[in-house]
Amino acid sequence: MADLISLTEALAAVRAHVRPLPAEAVSLREAAGRVLGEDVRAVIDLPPFPSSAMDGFAVRAGDTPGRLPVVARVAAGVPPPRALTAGEAMGIATGAVVPEGADAVIPLEYVVDRDNEVEIPDPVDRSANVRPRGGDVRVGDVVLVAGTRLGAAHVGAVAAAGVAEVRCARRPRVAVVTTGTELRRPGEPLGPGQVYEANGVMLASALAAAGADIVELPSVADDEDAHRATLTEALDADVAVTSGGVSVGPHDLVRRIARELGVEEIFWGVAVKPGKPVSFGVRGGTLLFGLPGNPVSSLVGCELFVRPALLALQGAAEPGPTYESGTLGVAARRNPHRDEFLRARRSQSEDGEVELVPITGQESHMIARAATADALVLAPRGTGELPAGERVRYLRLG
Repeated sequence: MADLISLTEALAAVRAHVRPLPAEAVSLREAAGRVLGEDVRAVIDLPPFPSSAMDGFAVRAGDTPGRLPVVARVAAGVPPPRALTAGEAMGIATGAVVPEGADAVIPLEYVVDRDNEVEIPDPVDRSANVRPRGGDVRVGDVVLVAGTRLGAAHVGAVAAAGVAEVRCARRPRVAVVTTGTELRRPGEPLGPGQVYEANGVMLASALAAAGADIVELPSVADDEDAHRATLTEALDADVAVTSGGVSVGPHDLVRRIARELGVEEIFWGVAVKPGKPVSFGVRGGTLLFGLPGNPVSSLVGCELFVRPALLALQGAAEPGPTYESGTLGVAARRNPHRDEFLRARRSQSEDGEVELVPITGQESHMIARAATADALVLAPRGTGELPAGERVRYLRLG
């Protein structure tokens, strides 16, 4: 294998070849998980009127303390019957319009409400428990900026600001191809030397969670014509992801067939473990990622390279990979030549610190053991070991 490039160099090379996809109108009901293609601005003041933050009584602060007649009761969604005048109170529900003339709301638990009269024992501050009109945002204010990946709270904020649809980058079409004559579908009987195909569904699940529309193609036998036909179809997508066939064995056909189909290989081989033989190339606007066939190597390559590329295609402001910080629960040996990603379990100490303990069985074929991990801990290349308690960076899994 040629000289390996660093993880940083590989990520930079991928990002340099990503061109964001065009935007399209998306209804709010379909927007969760999508990436905004342009800023969202409020079409109303929020709140659109002065509203009560509590169940209680709308009053004039200058009339407190005192005993005031309750002249009306205002429910949410119903306008007050009239303005409040001096020496009066109105019952009011949370979220209801504060009547004109009132400048404070006192909660129910702080008063005595008896026979349409309310006794207020203590003075009330002006503006107490009143949400001013436009206190959250004003008409025309930016609610969310382009590049935001929408979660539930984002969708709620956009809806509250009166926006019915947003413009988001088109979902990238991703073709997933697994290679190997030995592969069989789960549930089929296995013959000698055969294994169940797991990488395709694993990659499809991971990439769908990153916003992709998946084109899952049948597994390809180690045959040139079969590779050529399937890769030709895969390269019609925005992104093609292959698993297996990118090393140097006699049956590793992906890279050669891809070159014959016009793919320019940008790199092959990254100084990471697992996942060293990952490849990346482009043909026109299509990105091609060749991931190793070992399941854990394939998963790590997906998390490090393909997921960030998909988010960048959608215009995400921070496509990742996104690292978090924690401490290592046990010592871990370092690799002198490659950055290594250790599958680990997260736990939280009493002081809120995240502790990471690598699982047993770090070999790249051990997908069943890897399924018990929920983090990838980065052990930078070097000699010796990382001691227990060392501060480390990690990627979340799942």
